[in-house]
Amino acid sequence: MDLKDQLKNLFPDHTPEESEQHEEQKPGYWMQDAPIICKYEKRKGKPITILEGYTGADSDFKKLAKELKSFLSVGGSYKNDTIIIQGDYRDKIMSFLKDKGFAVKRVGG
Repeated sequence: MDLKDQLKNLFPDHTPEESEQHEEQKPGYWMQDAPIICKYEKRKGKPITILEGYTGADSDFKKLAKELKSFLSVGGSYKNDTIIIQGDYRDKIMSFLKDKGFAVKRVGG
């Protein structure tokens, strides 16, 4: 029994309107043939993960950076066509990007 059935049992007279039904839309990123490169570096003694090699629009890459930062709950930035994520999250980032449909290549280590 899912949530809709439970709500029908509680409120049998209620009919849902069109505005109450939400359909989740996936963001429309431009998919590319070349893989996104995922690198690990240390800057000033602190680990960072760098993503580069996206050839689509900058706005799509910024949106992807924002989703990655919120998914990982970490800080980061978008500079010079690269996404910089604080910490070593290569495995999680690669699985996240593969779920989105991107090809990812791990570089170093």
